[in-house]
Amino acid sequence: MSTAHSAAAHGGHGHHGHDEGQSPLELGFWFYLMTDCILFACFFAAYAVLAGNTAGSVSGKEIFELKYVLVETFVLLGSSLTNGIAMVRAKQHNKAATLRWLALTLLLGLVFIGMEINEFHHLIAAGHGPQTSAFLSAFFALVGLHGLHVTAGSIWMIVLMLEVGAKGLSDRVLGRLNCLALFWHFLDVVWICVFTAVYLQGAL
Repeated sequence: MSTAHSAAAHGGHGHHGHDEGQSPLELGFWFYLMTDCILFACFFAAYAVLAGNTAGSVSGKEIFELKYVLVETFVLLGSSLTNGIAMVRAKQHNKAATLRWLALTLLLGLVFIGMEINEFHHLIAAGHGPQTSAFLSAFFALVGLHGLHVTAGSIWMIVLMLEVGAKGLSDRVLGRLNCLALFWHFLDVVWICVFTAVYLQGAL
């Protein structure tokens, strides 16, 4: 009896320890984020080298609208906040509230993408496309790469919202939501770097 009780206690302790650790899915996703960090670092390095090569064309100081980009920044930071609230509600197994906050996060993400597309459209229409200079090529590549990540994250969010609606907040769905939250917060950090290194320094 005591042996069985000891084994049960040991098994319970082991299970508890496993719950407190990261799942293989989350651990693998951290490795993915590290590779994404390397990718963005390469693009930032390329931009740093090419930022001064305007080929007689416009510089960042002439084309960047800091007020507009600041609104973009607050929109994306706001989406990170709503995503955090969605995760709190998800861990409380409040399905309806989780879906509402995810929908608001998605809306803010789409607004951010729309603003970025609008910025690109105006620059290209004014004759400042990526083919104009090395500076603009690096700018469009770096900011566009981030925009593609936000787009991918938005599509991923739609898929997970459908999954939450169909299957509820199971442990597997919660794990996927947590990976999405990590990805979304990562994009916020990258954007702050873009805002500082590209827009803020470029406009000075």
